[in-house]
Order: sequence, then structure tokens, then C-alpha cells
Amino acid sequence: MSYVKGLQEVGDGLYAYLQPDGSWGWSNAGLVADGESTLLVDTLYDLPLTEEMLKAMRDAVPAALHIGTLVNTHANGDHCYGNQLVEGARILASETTAEEMTELPPAAMAALVEQAPAMGALGEFFLECFGAFQFAGIELALPGETFKGELTIHVGDRRLQLIEVGPAHTRGDTLVHVPAERVLFSGDILFSEAHPIAWAGPVSNWIAACDRILAMDVEVIVPGHGPLAGPDAVRELKAYFEYLYQEARSRYEQGLTPLQAAESIALERWADWGEGERLVVNLANIYKELSGEQEPLNPLTAFQLMAELAGSR
Repeated sequence: MSYVKGLQEVGDGLYAYLQPDGSWGWSNAGLVADGESTLLVDTLYDLPLTEEMLKAMRDAVPAALHIGTLVNTHANGDHCYGNQLVEGARILASETTAEEMTELPPAAMAALVEQAPAMGALGEFFLECFGAFQFAGIELALPGETFKGELTIHVGDRRLQLIEVGPAHTRGDTLVHVPAERVLFSGDILFSEAHPIAWAGPVSNWIAACDRILAMDVEVIVPGHGPLAGPDAVRELKAYFEYLYQEARSRYEQGLTPLQAAESIALERWADWGEGERLVVNLANIYKELSGEQEPLNPLTAFQLMAELAGSR
């Protein structure tokens, strides 16, 4: 299927909303419809983008005028900051995601963008990532219902499975599986054709999440970012993480820092993946796991490391 902006049908009554090029903040979302019943998988990073998406959905699927349920796959703002525009919907997320959504409110992102010009190389990198988005005026609508582990819900006669596989990318990542159509909305458990980023980890748990997807009978995967994919993309992601573990272990034992390790690792067949600066965060996450540390990397430290790596190339 083509990777162009907008709505694409991926199954009977199932749609992906894609935002090329899939880099920082340019996330995907999904729509499930059965008769007059609808479910939205994630909103977008700001209100204009979310409104544009909702209009496209309403034009294609009249029932989408009234979204019945909204599932947020995780807490990153590019998957939930547009929630307020889905008025009247039942908003559902994992319990951990709901807790994590309060930690970086839209007003904080707006303030960071405003302060970025005075922050040197870090601010320049931050604006490269997020300067295109409009964070002012967003009032985050939080989930009214939460779950732990797994939850089966229905959209009309269609059965969906919500499967919590975090902590991995974030602390509470959720998959939305439509078994009858062999379609999976993966959230950011899959970044298609780009480096993932392990904000939370452990990376070993992300590998386990890949195995869980590969055990499903899935044909089409709507990733959190990037073009539509299939199980081969998940196998490739798993291989990437396994390779990083192998390379990180030897460099950890040599006493290299995560930044030094990132500068020395040959990315092999993943060299063309976008957002290569994320490599250093994934390595730092693996280092923490190797050392037995439980606390995830501080986001500000993560951005400082990525800005340094990006600047060294």
C-alpha cells in the first residue's frame, strides 16, 4: 500500500490515517467502524492535525461523525494531545498509560518550544523535532476508563482485543488487535522503517512484545509511525534490538559510554532507517538493564544525548 498522507482502508471497515514522513511527532492513527459504531485508535499531536484527520474520517465514514470509543495506545502527546476534539467519546487506555499522560502536559511542551531558541544545540535539536506543531490551547482529555493486561471490547459486532505489552516504548504500551480481519494497530511498539526509541524499556520487554505480535495471526500492521507493514517489519525490529544488545554488551564491558557506543556501532542493514539519533537512547536503556538499574533515562538527558549524537554526524 502507498505511503501517502490521509486515510487508507486496511480491512473491511478498518482504516489507517497516515502522516508521512513518520518522524518525530508525525504519528499514525486508526479507525474501526461497524454500522453506526466507531472506535478511534489515537489522536494526533495538535488540534489542527487532529481536526484534519477527523474530517477525513467523517467524509469517508459518516458514522465517524460521532466516535463512540477512543483508545490511546500510550501516553506520548502525538497519540493523545488531540483527545479533546473527540467529544462525547468513551476514552480508554491502560491504567499505566492514563497515569503517564499527566506527566508532560501540552502546556509544558508549548513552554519548551518557546524556550528552545535560548537552549543552544539542545534547543535547536528540540525545534527540529517539534517546532512544526501547535501546542497552545490544548486541554488534555484523560481516559475515563482504564484496564490492566488485556481487555476485549466490541465495535458493533466486531471483537477487538486490547493487549498491554508495556513497559517498552513507554510504561503502558497497548496493542489493538482485530482478529477477524487480521489487522493490528500497534501504537509505537512498531516504528516502521525508522529507529524506535525506548523511553521506558526494558528493551528485553520490547523484544518480548515483538514475539507476542509474531505469535498472532496478523496480516496488516498499522504502526505508530511510518508506512503500513506486516510481520516482517516486526521481525526486523526484533533483530535490530537483538543486534543492539550484542553490540552494547561488549561496549558496556569495555567501559564505553552510551554516546561512545553509539558513535562506534555499525548499523548494518538498519543504516537507512530514519531518526538515527535515537540509537543512543536505546543503548543507554540497554546499559541500564545490564547494570541492573530500574529507573528509565531522564527525558532531558535523553534529548541531550541525541542532540550530541546528531551534532557529531
